[in-house]
Amino acid sequence: MEKIFVLMGGTSNERKVSLESGRNVVEALKSLGKYEVVGVDLKEDSLEGVDLSGADKVYIALHGGWGESGGIQAELNKLRIPYTGPGAEASRIAMDKIATKQLLDARGIPTAPWAVVKADCAVCPLPLPVVVKPPCDGSSVGISKVAQASGWARALEAAKAAGSGEDILVEAFIPGIETTVGVIGGEALPVIEIVAKDGWYGYEEKYLSQETRYPFLEDPVLCAELKRLALAACEAIGCRGVTRVDFRVTPEGKCYVLELNTSPGFTSHSLVPKAGMKTGLSFAGVCDKILGKADYDHE
Repeated sequence: MEKIFVLMGGTSNERKVSLESGRNVVEALKSLGKYEVVGVDLKEDSLEGVDLSGADKVYIALHGGWGESGGIQAELNKLRIPYTGPGAEASRIAMDKIATKQLLDARGIPTAPWAVVKADCAVCPLPLPVVVKPPCDGSSVGISKVAQASGWARALEAAKAAGSGEDILVEAFIPGIETTVGVIGGEALPVIEIVAKDGWYGYEEKYLSQETRYPFLEDPVLCAELKRLALAACEAIGCRGVTRVDFRVTPEGKCYVLELNTSPGFTSHSLVPKAGMKTGLSFAGVCDKILGKADYDHE
């Protein structure tokens, strides 16, 4: 049997979510009866002291920080151990929302108008409403929607507190609906609409609320366009394996890429497994399909 290590935990703001994802993946892969599965809770940004001897593949269930921004991927490249998700450089770019925006703009892939500001910026450079984000975090940590000028300073403070560093990303808020498209091995999965209470999909709505709904989008024309743009975005960033591409869609049907997630969650609320199961796979089957695309950078 192949020996599979599932890496989870880590040191980012998303540690708790990662542990849930990792435990679910371990249980799922074990249930298939064809792998020897070892779960590893990383407590620091390093593989030092982690025994990966005999590893045939690594399933990365880390979210955010070193585990999703190219760090663990670079280490596994050195060891020549295949791992799930994109390679080191694509992971680095996708985790950096500013670098992602620049590449999407260069490829002509529509994304929300944006600007970069410092934490002490007094006036929003874009017309309100806007969304204020830390450039290099996930799970909606530190993200705020600002509809009135009185909320501007508070939103900058929240982004800075989430570990934003010097730069903070500001995006125009796109009215309409929020959707997401999972991609596994160059195949776009069924499109999911995210229907959150009051129209805002933040951390609480993502992980804690039981009111957020995730219906599958039925419009065949819109679904085809979203899948096309998801694949184009993955190609632009250089993603392989599994990636989730998030969108806003205006009432007129104009699609805007928000961001790419190269280590999407596998919790009870997560959307890639939900979309994969819509194609007829089990939860374990989705994990197995992702594992089957594992590779490392061969340069």
